[in-house]
Amino acid sequence: MNLREWALSQGKHPQTAYKWYRAGTLPVPARKVGQLILVRDLESQPSVPKSAVRYARVSSADQKPDLDRQVARVLTWATEHGYSIDRVVTEVGSAFGGHRRKFLSLLKDPKVSTILVEHRDRFCRFGAEYIEAALEAQSRKLVVVDPAWVDDDLVQYR
Repeated sequence: MNLREWALSQGKHPQTAYKWYRAGTLPVPARKVGQLILVRDLESQPSVPKSAVRYARVSSADQKPDLDRQVARVLTWATEHGYSIDRVVTEVGSAFGGHRRKFLSLLKDPKVSTILVEHRDRFCRFGAEYIEAALEAQSRKLVVVDPAWVDDDLVQYR
């Protein structure tokens, strides 16, 4: 939930909660995503079992060999950082089209608490901050292993 909603649910003025956030004294975990401050209320944590999923995507069939490399690199990173991987989701499709069934099923599945991707653009080309905010509001997260940018889709549309 956002900071204002949390403050009102606690009987506090939103401005007071914002001052607490800026001072670092807010009694619950909070994170700024774009212009929104999201608060994770510890009491309202769902009791649904959570899982981490590796998501890998390439733009076209001729890039399919890169799927295995993406999965391997994310697995290595996940192992080094203590993540338990429940499943691997791979997909071939453009990040521009928005017709990725497996990607959408990950977003819809409340049991998926963490989505690990190698690069941000493997998950979403534009508007990733909105998807991250929506995931954060549900106490879920997107973890980007390598912040570098891959431009295979951008080259195709020129």
